[in-house]
Amino acid sequence: MSVQLRMLESADKEILELDRAVKGAIYDFMHKFRQDPDSPGLQLKQLHGDSRLYSARVTREYRALLLRASGTEYLLVAVKPRGAAYDNLERYAHQVNPVSGGIEFLDVVHVAEKVLPDGELALPPHAAPARSAPRPLFAAYSEGPLLELGVAAPLLPLIARITTEDELLGLVEYAPQLTKEVLLALYDGASPAEVLEQVTAPVRAMTPVDAGDYEAALARPATQVTTDDSAMQGILEKDFARWQVFLHPVQRQVVQRTYNGPARVSGGPGTGKTIVALHRVRHLVDRLPPAAGDGSGAKDVLFTTFNKNLAADLRSRLLELGGPRLLARVDVVNIDALASRVATEAEPGFRWHWLDDGPAVERWRDLLLELDVTSWTPEFLHDEWSQVVLGHAVNSREEYFRVRRAGRGRTLGRPQRAEVWQLVEQYTKRLSEAGLWTFRQVASYAARLEVERTKTRGARYRHVVVDEAQDLSPAHWMLLRAMAAPGPNDMFLAGDTHQRIYDNYVSLGSLGINIRGRSSKLTLSYRSTREILATAEALLGTQDWDDLDDGIDSLTGYRSVLRGPRPEIHGFATQDEELAAIAHQVKEWLPREGIPFSIGVAVPDRQHVKLMEEYLTSRGIPAGVIGADGPRKPDAVHVGTMHRFKGLEYQQMILAHVTALTVPSRRVAALKASDPERYERELMRARSLLFVAATRARDALLITWNGQPSPLLPLRPPDR
Repeated sequence: MSVQLRMLESADKEILELDRAVKGAIYDFMHKFRQDPDSPGLQLKQLHGDSRLYSARVTREYRALLLRASGTEYLLVAVKPRGAAYDNLERYAHQVNPVSGGIEFLDVVHVAEKVLPDGELALPPHAAPARSAPRPLFAAYSEGPLLELGVAAPLLPLIARITTEDELLGLVEYAPQLTKEVLLALYDGASPAEVLEQVTAPVRAMTPVDAGDYEAALARPATQVTTDDSAMQGILEKDFARWQVFLHPVQRQVVQRTYNGPARVSGGPGTGKTIVALHRVRHLVDRLPPAAGDGSGAKDVLFTTFNKNLAADLRSRLLELGGPRLLARVDVVNIDALASRVATEAEPGFRWHWLDDGPAVERWRDLLLELDVTSWTPEFLHDEWSQVVLGHAVNSREEYFRVRRAGRGRTLGRPQRAEVWQLVEQYTKRLSEAGLWTFRQVASYAARLEVERTKTRGARYRHVVVDEAQDLSPAHWMLLRAMAAPGPNDMFLAGDTHQRIYDNYVSLGSLGINIRGRSSKLTLSYRSTREILATAEALLGTQDWDDLDDGIDSLTGYRSVLRGPRPEIHGFATQDEELAAIAHQVKEWLPREGIPFSIGVAVPDRQHVKLMEEYLTSRGIPAGVIGADGPRKPDAVHVGTMHRFKGLEYQQMILAHVTALTVPSRRVAALKASDPERYERELMRARSLLFVAATRARDALLITWNGQPSPLLPLRPPDR
């Protein structure tokens, strides 16, 4: 008899701790079990007088514990030494959670041993806690409200005894997903009503839950399982492979939902937005009709992001997730390369000569000197041209008079706009004569071309998926809006405006991309510790952050189940002292031979990149620069500007040279008197950059400065 055998997500942590030989035996066991569960060598038998709980032989010393969900469907819920699989069977508890509808399995004795000092699950009969005993953390909550929020009933006796944060964090390491999120939210100060709205409601089962129907529970998103041996093997061998299988229930709902138009998922760093976007792409492809097979090579889904190294990473992850068959239906390309492709299609054979921002500003300076114009600075005009004129694909004086200037600060009246437009016309004429183009120019040009193309030839793609959506300009969005016809599941956006590190402020609704009523938020970080997140949030300050659609975004409920050392913030009298301290810390973090490097050093600008790389190298520390295409040396400490660390992650991170002269830059400081509104916007961008860089850290974070610290730094890391 052929059966279905999957692994419950909670079992993987225990399996990861087993010897490699036992892990290999588990692969073999799962294959044999699917072929013939009644094979004498597997020794399948029912346990505990429970019609659902079984054991089966993995090796001579280890047994698999299995839950039978239906006649032919089993779940691998644990792998135990032979004695532990049969002794004290009351320790094992399983249920269909009445709130989420997902299957949960617990070894309550093992959890108690890991969490409580005495390792005992409950007090002896008729015993009461000593009067001097500390008050339990959840003494204010009775069992009824906790159960209504989705807490696992078998853990209630243990929860009633937890008195310290360390015990709580020990518990959530083993608790079911919904239980851990509820307890952490309550501990962080959220009210039961807030927890119900932020944590419980998003994962509540869509239909009534039958506590005895394990077969129905197995099909719900809250039951996180593998599907086959290769998926399980991937979990044990690659970090990303775990995400191929175990999506959080909220993530899975976002991925699999049918939307009547553009939709967006937001959330803080490390919450899995990119993972959701990847799975969304696969979900869309899985539901496409068969490929036309006309040899045109046309793709059905566009998957885009801001820069090319992130696009390359998305392509490799998509290949891992679905193989060549998936990639054959998906066009993975960064947004500027996409715009260049559209523009080149209109002008075949044309060679683009690119002009970066620095030289572009100098050309503005030359123009103003030649015309003897002193009413505008070259920096202001370059930003106005890039962000407003090109950003909105403005093509005429009349359009410029009407366009919104979100994020620009300084108000311009009609006479001032007329003067700016006249200068813009002269500037762009000079660039055209020199054959020079900026990336924003090409994006604006491509957006206009694509809008016209769509009128006669239709949209290029069935679906568009965007990662790092907060970094795209209005012209980018105009281009993408034209590339997918409005309709169900047309556009899916993943991003976080707290991580906006470029001057792109948009109102998606004004560009024909209406996401209202189709937005979801992820709040659980899987990357950084609670301590790192607390410091990163402090770097953001207290300003309001937009939500890409004229509303306010927030990190309400943003949290982590991980715990680690408190970040350190240190100042030094001189740059040499700071560099010496950084080198000393890096040497302490260097991995043993054979273990990959995972250390990043982020600095404010390119000059400091060269300085840091040379200094570390001179001290015998392998160092490599992060370029436009990503890290150049895999086995080295990676050094780069804070911008370059976007999309990367490291075990240990250092944010160096965060001084009053570098963060924010002197250019920004000069705006304080001349353009206060713009100055506040630039401060927010600087805060976003610090926030992004700090949240690249998984385990440890060090922030350093010399001379005077940046005014954006907290005096000390906050307690969490």
